[in-house]
Amino acid sequence: MRKITAGLFISLDGVVGDPQDWHFPYYDEEMGRAVSAQLTGADTLLLGRTTYDSFAGAWPERETAGGEDAPMAKALGDARKVVVSRQSLEFTWRNSEVLQGELIEAVAALKNGPGGDIAMSGSVSVVRRLLEEGLLDELHLLVHPIAVRKGTRLFEEADAPLPLKLLSCTPFSSGVVHLVYARDENPPTGDYETAKAALSQE
Repeated sequence: MRKITAGLFISLDGVVGDPQDWHFPYYDEEMGRAVSAQLTGADTLLLGRTTYDSFAGAWPERETAGGEDAPMAKALGDARKVVVSRQSLEFTWRNSEVLQGELIEAVAALKNGPGGDIAMSGSVSVVRRLLEEGLLDELHLLVHPIAVRKGTRLFEEADAPLPLKLLSCTPFSSGVVHLVYARDENPPTGDYETAKAALSQE
């Protein structure tokens, strides 16, 4: 079964919206390597319409320009790009297609099909759905040392908590911390009395 990973820039207060307004002061080589590893390590990109439009408006030109990020631009161009959209789209970026069918069933079929890893970037509403349904294997959060205090947050209010398990934690010299989580299928249990009893035994 193919692994699906998602990468997001996020503030200390959980904001993921409009990262172009607060993210770039913290971007450095360490973060660049982490982003590149998560995206270019996959042979398929799964993107929401807004994220796809942003990528398609930038990366093909960077590949043509032949600058420092041309290798990453080429890797993204060569990857299969599957776009989540209810509209019929016309693509100019090579290897692009619309995800066919209802989101959860279609992504499950993609995950169970042939190929390597599937990577996501941004596409917050899609990430939420896949995480909720247990289809997302790794959530890569690049936590920035800033409280944005307005904008779209990763997690919306819901009736039940969503337990996560920390897979890795890597601090960068910029103050950004790269956290990788997965759904925790066996979360810890307990209550106040359990915690109090544990403390009394120390």
